Amino acid sequence: MQQTHTRSLFDWSQLDITIAGLQRHYQQGDFTPRQLVQHLLTLEQVDNHNIWIERLQLPQLERYLTALEQTSPDALPLYGVPFAVKDNIDLAGVDSTAACEAYRYQADASATVVAKLIAAGAMPMGKTNMDQFATGLVGVRSPWGAGKNAFNPDYISGGSSSGSAVATAKGLVSFALGTDTAGSGRVPAAFNNLIGLKPSRGVISCKGVIPACQSLDCVSIFALTVDDANLALAAAEGHDLADPYSRPNPFDNSARRYGALTDSKTIAIPLPEQLQFFGDDTAASLYQQAIAQLQALGHQITALDMTPFLDAARLLYEGPWVAERYVATEALFNQDPDAMLPVIQTIIGGGAKPTAADGFKAMYKLQACRQQAEQVMAKVDFLLLPTTPTCFTIAAVEADPIKLNSQLGTYTNFVNLLDMAAIAIPVGFLPMGVGFGVTLLGKAFSDRQLLSLANQFCQHSQQTIGALDKPLPASSVTSPAGKGVVDLVVCGAHLSGMPLNWQLSERGAVKIAEGITSADYRLFAMADGRPAMVRDEQAGAGIAVETWRVPIEAFGSFVADIPAPLGIGKVQLEDGAWYTSFIAEPRAVEGATEITHLGGWRAYCAKG
Repeated sequence: MQQTHTRSLFDWSQLDITIAGLQRHYQQGDFTPRQLVQHLLTLEQVDNHNIWIERLQLPQLERYLTALEQTSPDALPLYGVPFAVKDNIDLAGVDSTAACEAYRYQADASATVVAKLIAAGAMPMGKTNMDQFATGLVGVRSPWGAGKNAFNPDYISGGSSSGSAVATAKGLVSFALGTDTAGSGRVPAAFNNLIGLKPSRGVISCKGVIPACQSLDCVSIFALTVDDANLALAAAEGHDLADPYSRPNPFDNSARRYGALTDSKTIAIPLPEQLQFFGDDTAASLYQQAIAQLQALGHQITALDMTPFLDAARLLYEGPWVAERYVATEALFNQDPDAMLPVIQTIIGGGAKPTAADGFKAMYKLQACRQQAEQVMAKVDFLLLPTTPTCFTIAAVEADPIKLNSQLGTYTNFVNLLDMAAIAIPVGFLPMGVGFGVTLLGKAFSDRQLLSLANQFCQHSQQTIGALDKPLPASSVTSPAGKGVVDLVVCGAHLSGMPLNWQLSERGAVKIAEGITSADYRLFAMADGRPAMVRDEQAGAGIAVETWRVPIEAFGSFVADIPAPLGIGKVQLEDGAWYTSFIAEPRAVEGATEITHLGGWRAYCAKG
């Protein structure tokens, strides 16, 4: 049951609204979720930033509060944590509008992601303002008013997830849900000094999300800290058969893979001539500072040709993918196009023009970009890009809405097209006081690696959180990423490039070394074509092996797949240390061909 003893007069100026902070408050009995909600509902003055389309009131929150009062703070991972929901994501019993009054409907059920967060103990505080139909990176395209930057209301908040970002930055919630098709979960994070996590496509279900471009859409997370983003992702993620674009999350991207980095990464940046800041020298300088900080942390920086990424970015709006936006709103567009804002009507109306032939031509171009981008990513671990080139005033965007919106997407538009994961992190402020950030990008399902690197970066920066003028708290993560691993020595079909190596790679295993056993082993090719290594201190030799680091949560399933007469035991390497490895029962060599003289399984296979 919930703790009943709380302090009668908590000093709300001492509130730590981060998820980790709230967990401490609840454990200490500082206040209850009900008292927190009552406090947050008094913070109305910040809505001059046009944050909410519908802010829930106490009667609407009663069912969530009552449920929490039946449990205890340590029973749920997000117990009593307030969050905001972008208004293109359904919340049961509350209207969804996608910032278009004519589109309004009441949701019968919550989106899968919202339901999962509520089940984890989180409290939805309301539906947030957005660029209409999630079409824009600016945050000004809404009948509910232009989203105003959390630091300087003359400047844009970024979009389309404008309200979700500002609600988080202002401390009205601990985290918020956005969506991200072309950068809508990253651009507002940059301008409002937040973490903006755009997960790999399909990691978070889009069931119950009003589509923009359904084949590309992602639910994104705004948070004050990287730890909080990871906690929210852990509660939100999961394969959902009700979403045709949902994908299982592999072993190597599980929540347990988030932690403190202990190794150096290779990070690519664009060639100097490929960087654009549209005259913003401060933004250019802050980007260079971010590069220098990563180098100071021991990571390797290399400049590579970003042409395939930038070419893919242009396809999003110049190509036929805008037709998906038309498909998503076709009924309303054909019935009452004037229900849309003029700029939205222009953009979505363009989606009715591309032909099937245009679609295939663009797909061919995109596939070429993907192959070229994969060649770049094969050389590095991650990319580092500015999140945006600069920031604009609301007045400037309203005067030139399409051109300036396009400029904001310079470094964001390609990410979902190329099936990448990304996390936007703050690095400083522009002269007008608004935030500026950079984005770390990786291959699909590199989310936890990106989070780990982002956390290391932020923890070594002099940062504040959101617009709260409070220092970034120390991370709760102290153990190495992948704590709980098994270093496994392999000698045969599990070697890199061999037929069974996939059994390791699909579990997130990473090759960490090549080596030789001590001179005490004999190698055989069994009658069924598999290798068998046996210890023989009298007639043995050194055998070529590899060491693979396997997540411990994946090791059991790996061992379960090993057929007799092989098993798992210990093998000694030439340095004298003993490692977990394959061993063979004596019967394994009956009728087998000895190949010890070849020095290893790879040499045997090459011999044919």
